[in-house]
Amino acid sequence: MPSLARAPMRLLLGYLRPHHRGLAAGAGLMFVGGLVNLAQPLAVKRLLDGVTGGTSFAEPMLLLAALLVAGALIGAGGMYLLEATAESVVLDARRRLIDRLLRLRVGVMDRAEPGDLLSRVTGDTTQLRAAATTNIVDLVTGVFQIGGAIVLMARLDLVLLGVVALVLALLLGVTALLAGRIRDVSERTQAAVGRLGAVLERALGAFRTVKANGAERQQTATAHRAATQAWQHGRRAARWVSAAGVTTGLAVQLAFVIVLGVGGARVAAGDLTVSSLVAFLLYLFYLAGPVSQLAGGVTGLQTGLAAVGRIDAVVRLPAEDPDEQAEPNAEATQPVSVAFHGVSLRHRPEDPDVLTDVTLRIPATGLTALVGPSGAGKSTLLALVERFQDPTSGHVEVGDRDIRRWPLRELRARIGYVEQDAPVLFGTLRDNLLLGTPDASDDWIDDVLEQTMLTTLVRRLPQGVDTPIGHRGVTLSGGERQRVAIARALLRRPSLLLLDEPTSQLDAVNEQVLRDLTAHVARTTTVLMAAHRLSTVIEADRIVVLEAGRIRAVGTHQSLIDSDDLYRRLAQTQLLLGLEAPAAAVSNGYRGRPETWAADAGSLDDPW
Repeated sequence: MPSLARAPMRLLLGYLRPHHRGLAAGAGLMFVGGLVNLAQPLAVKRLLDGVTGGTSFAEPMLLLAALLVAGALIGAGGMYLLEATAESVVLDARRRLIDRLLRLRVGVMDRAEPGDLLSRVTGDTTQLRAAATTNIVDLVTGVFQIGGAIVLMARLDLVLLGVVALVLALLLGVTALLAGRIRDVSERTQAAVGRLGAVLERALGAFRTVKANGAERQQTATAHRAATQAWQHGRRAARWVSAAGVTTGLAVQLAFVIVLGVGGARVAAGDLTVSSLVAFLLYLFYLAGPVSQLAGGVTGLQTGLAAVGRIDAVVRLPAEDPDEQAEPNAEATQPVSVAFHGVSLRHRPEDPDVLTDVTLRIPATGLTALVGPSGAGKSTLLALVERFQDPTSGHVEVGDRDIRRWPLRELRARIGYVEQDAPVLFGTLRDNLLLGTPDASDDWIDDVLEQTMLTTLVRRLPQGVDTPIGHRGVTLSGGERQRVAIARALLRRPSLLLLDEPTSQLDAVNEQVLRDLTAHVARTTTVLMAAHRLSTVIEADRIVVLEAGRIRAVGTHQSLIDSDDLYRRLAQTQLLLGLEAPAAAVSNGYRGRPETWAADAGSLDDPW
C-alpha cells in the first residue's frame, strides 16, 4: 500500500482494536464456512465417481447436503458477528467525534462549517462501518479462501491451475491500479456531500430570513450546485467501482472459458477424468465469490480510508483539554474578582489586534459595564473570561488566580453567561432553563422565573415549563428568549455573571426590570455587562469605555460625562444628558438651550 495510505490504515486499525474479539470470532466463522464450502466440490467429485463406478451415491449425497447446510449456517453466524461488530465500531467513532465536536475551541467552531461537520458524524462514519469490518474481513478471508482453493485445484490439475493463476495475476494488477483512483474520487465525493450539508445548514438555520427576503430560488440554486457537484463526484466514483467489478466478473468468465477449453482437450486426451474437470470447474465457480470479495474489499477499503481521513481531520482540530473538565464545586458561590493584565488578542498571526494592552481590575460584587462603539472589544473581553479564547499576550485572572490554572468545568461552573443573541435549543422551556443546572429545585426555578418576569409566559403556555418551544425557540418572542437566557444563567447561582447585550431585544418595561434585577444580583455577585444602551448601565458602579480594543476611560456615568468626549457623544446620541449641560460639554462647544442638545447630538457622526 502506498506510504500516504499507511496513516489512514493505522487509524482504521485503531478503531478495530477495541473490538478485535468480535471481529476475530466473525472472521473465524466466515473462514470456517469458506473451508466447508471448499469441501463441496470434492464431495461432488466423489458423488460423480460413485455414479460412474456403479457404487452407492447415498452417502456422498448426504455429505454434500450436510456441507451445504453447515456452510450456510456457519457463514450466517459469522456475518451476524461482523455486522454487530461493525455497529459497535461506528458507535465508538461517532461518540469520539461527538466528544471532540463539543470540546472544540470556540474560535475553531466559528470558522467551521457545521453542516460539513455533521456529515462526518453521520455519512463518513457509515462509510467507516463497512471498511472497518466487512472489507478487511473480505480481504483476509478472500486471500485464505483463494489460497485454499488453489491448493485443492493443484491436486486436481496443475496445467489448469496455471491458466487460472495467470488470469488472477492479471486481475490483481488491474485492481491495484484502480484502488488509488477509487480512494481519490471517494474522498472528493464525501467532501462534496459535506459541502451540500453545509449549504443546507446555513439556509435552514436562517429559514425565516430566507423567506422574508424571497431568497428561496437563490438558496435553492446554491444547494442544487452543491448537490450537482456531489453527483458528479459520485458518478466518477461509480465509474471506477463498476470498472473494478466488471474486471472481476470478466476475469472469472475468461478463466472459465479457457479452463473449459483446455480441460476438455485434456479429458479427450485421457490426461484428466471428467469428474476432476467438473470438480475443477466447481472450484472455479467457487473462486468467483472470494475473488469478488477481494476486489470489493479493496475498493470498499479505499472509500473507508477516505472517510477515516476526514474523521481524523476533525479529531485533530484544536479542542479544550479533557483533563480540565473537573467536576464543578457546587458550594463555590462566593463572588470573585476579575483582572486583565496587559491583555492583547489577535485571532490569527496575520490579523490586527482585537484587544491591545488591556489592564483592568474588577472587584468582587458590583456592576461593571463595558461600553463603546461596535468592534471596540466588549464581547471579546467576556469571551476571554469564559476562556472561549486565550490572550495572545498577557493573562486574565478570576479570583486572583490565572484562569489557565482553573479546571475549565470548575471555572465555568462559577460563571453565568448570557450571549448577545440569546440562543434557545429545541425542546421544552424546562429543558432550556435547566441546561446547566439539571438538579435545580422547583422552588428555585419559580423564584428565578418571577425575577425575570417569565411567570406570565409560563401561565400562557399550555403545558407550562414543560411546553415544547420549537426549533431555536421559534414560539417565543425575542425578548422572551433573552429573558430565558438570563433565567438560565441565574439558575446556576453564579459567582460571576457575564451579560453580553442583555437588553438588545427587551422593551422599556422589561429593560427597567432587568436594571432592577441586575442591581439586586450585583449586591452579592460580580456582574460584568457589555452594553450598547447606556440607559441600562448609568447606575453601574463603574463604567469602562473601550475604543478600538483599548481602554479609554473608567468611571461613573457622571464623571465620564464630564471627562470623556466619546462617552459624552454616546450619551448625547441616546438622549441621556442631564437637563444641565456639564461644564466639560460647554467647554467642548456644546452650547445653547438644553432642548437643542438632542438635536445637536443628532448631527454628530453615529459612533455605532
